[in-house]
Amino acid sequence: MKISFFLNGISETIVVADGNTPLLWIIRDVLNVKGTKFGCGKAACGACTIHVEGEAVRSCSYPAKFAEGKQINTIEGLGNEENPHPVQQAWIEEIVPQCGYCQPGFIMATAALLAKNPNPTDEDIDQNISNVCRCGTYFRMRKAIHRAAELTQSANTKTEENV
Repeated sequence: MKISFFLNGISETIVVADGNTPLLWIIRDVLNVKGTKFGCGKAACGACTIHVEGEAVRSCSYPAKFAEGKQINTIEGLGNEENPHPVQQAWIEEIVPQCGYCQPGFIMATAALLAKNPNPTDEDIDQNISNVCRCGTYFRMRKAIHRAAELTQSANTKTEENV
């Protein structure tokens, strides 16, 4: 089965024997984009969170065939060292990661949340960020999510002033 989609803005066409292969394995093993992590394989932990058409999706349970024609973004497509996404910047400022393994999934889930809700409450965060961190950095993540909201609002204000 041939599947075409955009990964971090780049057109990709892959051939898979089984369209039900989780997109996580296509991203990591076929396309060699390693920021998205395998955690549980059951869509429970969120380490594999990516964006599909802007929505946070657990890629370990998302069949590759559903990616056809879609915009897929991983942590590599969110920002970079020179121009980090506000969520990435907030994670750095708040020194969130301990081991860091789950952090790409948390960052992607947070970016999707902030795109829909630019000023989330603690309750909004609890209801929308259901990823799991074995190191227990939840307090720092909550601070970083609020900081990312501030950074996003500040960036939007600067953009509006320049228009």
